[in-house]
This record gives sequence, structure tokens and C-alpha cells, in this order.
Amino acid sequence: MTQRIDEDSVVWLTQEGYDQLKSELEHLKGPARAEITQRISDARDEGDLKENGGYHAAKDEQGKIEARIRQLEDMLRRARVGETPKAGGKVEPGMKVSIKFAGDDDVETFLLGSRELLALDASVDIDVYSPQSPLGSAILGKKKGDKASYEAPNGKDVTVEIVAAEPFTG
Repeated sequence: MTQRIDEDSVVWLTQEGYDQLKSELEHLKGPARAEITQRISDARDEGDLKENGGYHAAKDEQGKIEARIRQLEDMLRRARVGETPKAGGKVEPGMKVSIKFAGDDDVETFLLGSRELLALDASVDIDVYSPQSPLGSAILGKKKGDKASYEAPNGKDVTVEIVAAEPFTG
């Protein structure tokens, strides 16, 4: 039975981002898992586990590695790979979007995409909104000059105007 992925749970990634996450997963499932298993075994051989800081630290690290493996497997299962859009104008995943909130002249710029993209490159310094977020889903498909409304977490309706939508280049 094939599991259908709900459109709201899709993780949009570039091919490069997908490949980097897949590589991290392979490293964690292979060399990293083997290394932590060896550290646990070595610490266990030292004797009393109640006061063995190395053993407890290694078990904690093992838990973090296993949690990250589950997170990556889930993300890659839900991934849709696409290229960064080549042309601007229309709001879609992979675009750097600038908006103005109604009644405010300040412009806010952010990336519409997966937060995991930021984790892949620490030099990228931009906020990220998911296409599934209230703001992201409201502006998806809009063009410069279009207005969109969405319900904020506090229950209030918020209206924004699209100022620009350009391909994100990092």
C-alpha cells in the first residue's frame, strides 16, 4: 500500500538540499551509528554504569542521532524536489518574497520554502515561511501588487500586499 502524502505536509527542497539531507542520513545510519555503538561498548567495559559519565553521554548522543535519523527519514519521505524558480513575479516555493502589511509601509522579506534549507547553509540569513503556513498558503500563486488575507494565530485577519517575488539565490 502506497502512503499518500498530504499536500500540507510536503517539504519543498532543491535537488542540492535533498542530496545534502540524504548524505547526512547515510552518514548517521552508517559511520555515526557505528562510532556511537563502539563508544557505548567501550564505556560499558569500564564497569559500574551508574557513575560512568562516558556511558551516559554516549547513550544521550545515541538518542540524538536516532531522533535525527527519524526526522530525516520523515522529511525525505515527504520531500518534493524542485528547482529554484528561474523567473520572478509569481509567489511559489523557492522565492524570496517581499510583502507589506495593510496599514504599514514597512516591507518584510523572507524565503518561501522549507526551514531545512537554512540548516544546510549557515551563511543564509533570511526568515523562512513554509508554503503551508497561514501566510505562505495565502500568498502562494499571487503576483506583485496582489493582496492576500489570512488568519493570524491570534485569530485576527491580516492582509498583505505582494511587493516582490524573486528567485532565491542564497
